[in-house]
Amino acid sequence: MRRLIIILGSAAATLAVVLALVLAWGLWSYQGPGPATDGGAARVVMLRKGAGLTEIASTLERDGAIRSKAMFAAAAQITGAAKSLKAGEYEFKSRASMASILRDIREGKIVVHQVTIPEGMTSEAAVELLMARPDLTGAVAAPPEGSILPETYQYERGEDRAAVLKRMMDARDELLLLLWTQRQPGLPITTPQEAVTLASVVEKETGIASERPQVAAVFVNRLRAGMRLESDPTIIYGLTGGKPLGRGLRASELAAPNPYNTYQIDRLPPTPIANPGRAALAAVLDPPKSDALFFVADGTGGHVFAPTYDEHLKNVAKWRAVEREREAKALQDKAGDLKAGR
Repeated sequence: MRRLIIILGSAAATLAVVLALVLAWGLWSYQGPGPATDGGAARVVMLRKGAGLTEIASTLERDGAIRSKAMFAAAAQITGAAKSLKAGEYEFKSRASMASILRDIREGKIVVHQVTIPEGMTSEAAVELLMARPDLTGAVAAPPEGSILPETYQYERGEDRAAVLKRMMDARDELLLLLWTQRQPGLPITTPQEAVTLASVVEKETGIASERPQVAAVFVNRLRAGMRLESDPTIIYGLTGGKPLGRGLRASELAAPNPYNTYQIDRLPPTPIANPGRAALAAVLDPPKSDALFFVADGTGGHVFAPTYDEHLKNVAKWRAVEREREAKALQDKAGDLKAGR
């Protein structure tokens, strides 16, 4: 009996040691460093939508993120994470622990991609930008001009382009509704669509954010006075659909019939000429008080504003002088290059 007790005690001690080693190994496998990647780069793993625990564990093991799918499955069950694992694209650091990987998948820390629609971009160009993204799926047609809000939008790999485009359009509708309800009283704009159209003209007239309210005020003043907008970008849109003209407008183009020629038509062009951003929309619906009716480039990238035509002509003369000076310098530089054999 004494010998049996000794044998059983020894076996129990051995079993306890084995269990302790197994537990230590399990804890190390779960919390310790995971597999390394080539060169230490991050590892990207795609977990299919609708995948269960077994498939997720197998995918992680196959892609080298974990060493044991059985250990991962057991850890997910023990921690209660098994029923809350989320599909998507994940990026794990080299040697990321199983614990951190399980936590990320449980919390849905997926890789988020971004696409930026610049202010003043046409709807056709915006769709071309979406179609060029290889991590999106599906095809979309260009929506009406002015129906997208230029912003930076997040999306997931494999998301449908139509869903991303809808978010852009919904964002525009939401902002426009808010700004329209808070608009300045007495504006010569009768519908939200007219506000978008005028804002698109403002957007294309200046790339300087601080000038948008001033430009908006000029156009609002002109509409109130029954004057034509006389905006070059509207003519360009009628000629090219919003693509760069690559040169200055010709006198014949200024005088030619064109539904977007605001030198020839009264009030606004028939549609927006681009997708205006937040600042341009806000500017036309709440313009600052101003008596300016004209503006022209000032030679520094901005514009100078004037309340009278006579003052405007003086500003135009200054701009023409700047243009002549630049042309003369360009000719001198070209002559110098030719003389130097460049």
